[in-house]
Amino acid sequence: MYHAKQLTVSTRGRGFTDITADVRTVVEHSGLEQGLCTVFLHHTSASLVLSENADPDVRRDLEAFFARLVKDGDPLFVHDAEGPDDMPAHVRTVLTQNSLSIPVKNGAPDLGTWQGVYVWEHRTSPHRRRVTVSVVG
Repeated sequence: MYHAKQLTVSTRGRGFTDITADVRTVVEHSGLEQGLCTVFLHHTSASLVLSENADPDVRRDLEAFFARLVKDGDPLFVHDAEGPDDMPAHVRTVLTQNSLSIPVKNGAPDLGTWQGVYVWEHRTSPHRRRVTVSVVG
């Protein structure tokens, strides 16, 4: 059996948007007890991450690390058609991921105690991001 739903996630600009509840809802509505949930982000300047969901300092520290690792406006980058954060956003995406696989157990995503599913926006401006959640079982 297969079930899928497309989500639209509005980000506030660079940072994390928690979509754990949305993923959980799609899995529950699938009616599947056991299987696999795939979360896929249809963009090249944002990412999906499983991250600590209890302490927001973890996400703040991840953002600080990436700000140091991939600087906006770095003269190394030629691609800046949409501004100084354009190519850095693409690099951040390549270093992370745009797809997650999560086991389904007892009709729910089988996440760890402190895991949440996040869209990590790498652009400085707000965006609307398309995410497909698929459940197979």
